[in-house]
Amino acid sequence: MSEAAAPAANAAPSPRLDRIGVLVVLAVLGALALPFVTFRANRIVPGHGLGVLAAFPGTLAALAIAGWLAAAALALLPGRPLRRALAGALALAWLGYWLGAAPARLVDADSAAIARISPAAGAWLLLFAFAVLIADALARLGLSPARRVLALVVALAAVGAALASGIWDGLSVMQEYAVRADTFWTEALRHLELVAGSTFAAFAVALPLGIGCAHRPAWRATLMPVLNVVQTIPSIALFGILMVPLGLLAAHLPLAAALGISGIGPAPALVALFLYALLPIVSSVVVGIDRVDPGVVEAAAAMGMTRRQRVLDIELALALPVILAGLRIVLVQNVGLAAVAALIGGGGFGTFIFQGLGQAATDLVLLGALPTIALAFVISVLFDAAIQLTQLTQRNPA
Repeated sequence: MSEAAAPAANAAPSPRLDRIGVLVVLAVLGALALPFVTFRANRIVPGHGLGVLAAFPGTLAALAIAGWLAAAALALLPGRPLRRALAGALALAWLGYWLGAAPARLVDADSAAIARISPAAGAWLLLFAFAVLIADALARLGLSPARRVLALVVALAAVGAALASGIWDGLSVMQEYAVRADTFWTEALRHLELVAGSTFAAFAVALPLGIGCAHRPAWRATLMPVLNVVQTIPSIALFGILMVPLGLLAAHLPLAAALGISGIGPAPALVALFLYALLPIVSSVVVGIDRVDPGVVEAAAAMGMTRRQRVLDIELALALPVILAGLRIVLVQNVGLAAVAALIGGGGFGTFIFQGLGQAATDLVLLGALPTIALAFVISVLFDAAIQLTQLTQRNPA
């Protein structure tokens, strides 16, 4: 009996299905049951959804579906994260191709100027499924900071090449862009100015405040509750609150008006974003310094380092990963909040979002929302790489 049981005991265990792969397969199957694109006779009328089988002839639809199912099947197999990442990337490229091909199939030449084709729920779900597959595979690969940045550059280059090729020009969001190309880049620059300007100013103020709070409990007990209260104020409310004092300042101080300060425009948006950025930066500086081993600071003092040298060369240097994490939070937060600045004339990508809401034009909303999301994603990846690099440097100093 023991001899008969030996082969069974020595048999290799059957491979288990990958959990993320199961989710990807379920998402792909669900996406195929949903509309793939939405057709509208013009930009504001309600549209009707079309599945892959309705949008393309039978052979082409089968070809498109086969590509996505093949990538989903590869996702089920455990191990080999590089293979999974490549499968997800190819599936996304396949999705991009068929989205670009849909307008030519569904819109005739007579109605091409006014008809609109936009991605529907099925396309968005496919995008989500394969993006999750790629993110999971890259996490398992454990990429170095340089390779993370390289992967980001490759992804941006691929998207840029697709945009430059014109394959997506028939999609409704690109038609909205074609009408507003000059305005788009002006608002993009304004959005970057709001985010970068407010974050730089907040860092210049919050860094010394954080150092003071880390070394003086009285500062921490007084300042942190105030910053917490500011953080709880809704963004629209804070923008509105700042309009009155800044408007009065511009009315009674010619120099302020000459500098562009007014109750509407970028000034209240910059001040609001500055205030929102203070708490995460101050908190990250305090937490980072608190985590520094007191023995290291005492050893530096015993070596004759001044208080300033201990703060700059020891405490802040060791707290750098935590401080960078706080900056990442601030930048991603301000990228999103800057979109609300359009309500008070601050400009930015929010201009298209609120214009689209006012005109019931979903594609115009996407013209503002998609680059906002992309900008936040790029910043997050870059700062993640920078944080990882500082951590590796601290563990393995040259």
